[in-house]
Amino acid sequence: MSAITFRRLEAVSFIHSFVYLWLLVCAFALANPEPETFILGMCHGLLWIGMSLVCIAAARARVIPFWLAVTVAVLGGLGPFAGSIGFVVAGRKQALRTRYS
Repeated sequence: MSAITFRRLEAVSFIHSFVYLWLLVCAFALANPEPETFILGMCHGLLWIGMSLVCIAAARARVIPFWLAVTVAVLGGLGPFAGSIGFVVAGRKQALRTRYS
């Protein structure tokens, strides 16, 4: 059994979006408190790098669609919300294919 699954990647994507949301809140609404902003920024950066690498590998293994891996890798650094939305869309497409096959 592979450790990389669609649902696990989706969960990490939502965690990444949550971390990024709190980074934005700290940076803009809470007047940039340190070290919180630094820690959240570092978590966001490391999560983006990790998600990018794992999603590219998952696309090659046909765990997720190629377009989703590109969305996470390209747009994830600027806004991981795009990746989370992509996982929701891909999950719904997969459910529809399973239902009507």
